[in-house]
Amino acid sequence: MAHSTTQVPTEAVPSERPGVPGGKRDRNRRARVDSLASAALELFLEEGIEGTSIDDITKKARTAKGSFYRYFSGKEALVEALMSPVSEAFSEAFSCCETALSRARTREEMTAAYTEVGEALAVTVLSQPERIRLYLQENRGPRRGARGPVVELADQIRESAIAITETAHAHGLMRTFPAEISALAVIGAAERLVLATLNGRIEHPERLPEQVTTLVLEGLAGEG
Repeated sequence: MAHSTTQVPTEAVPSERPGVPGGKRDRNRRARVDSLASAALELFLEEGIEGTSIDDITKKARTAKGSFYRYFSGKEALVEALMSPVSEAFSEAFSCCETALSRARTREEMTAAYTEVGEALAVTVLSQPERIRLYLQENRGPRRGARGPVVELADQIRESAIAITETAHAHGLMRTFPAEISALAVIGAAERLVLATLNGRIEHPERLPEQVTTLVLEGLAGEG
């Protein structure tokens, strides 16, 4: 089965011998990196990260194994490059939410902060569905080998969710329930909602931002 192109962010692509930006060498290098990423993502979703070898990836990408190491130090580096758009988008969304919550003094301002983060996270899910599938598939596995970047992203999400919950608690904007338990409960529910949406079991996927926001507010907000 042919695989579609999966672009790796420019900043995540190794910069050794890039040639003139936008030139032929740079474009060829970019195309080879994206081809390896596309092949890897498809195989990871089918066989799992641990079940996929570099040989499998290069064979599917129709490139020599030696070429792989021109662009990535190993499979973990490729997984990190694949997940970087999700990691960066989530980090920015949580950071903006925490800043907004630290300034919030009313329930309306708190709601606006969570609405913003819910929309940002949902946009990332809908724009990066295969990367999100890989994250959901692998994030609860052991932190070893090439799965490391996925588990690190899961830790980042958990820590950020706890941090924004603690900020809301500090300002009296949420029920005084243990922040870690609240955050983990909402993360688990959100992951199930996202997976159901990606699998086509939820009608109107365009409503995912609204649904994520409602889930957060109803799960964590106080009585008003």
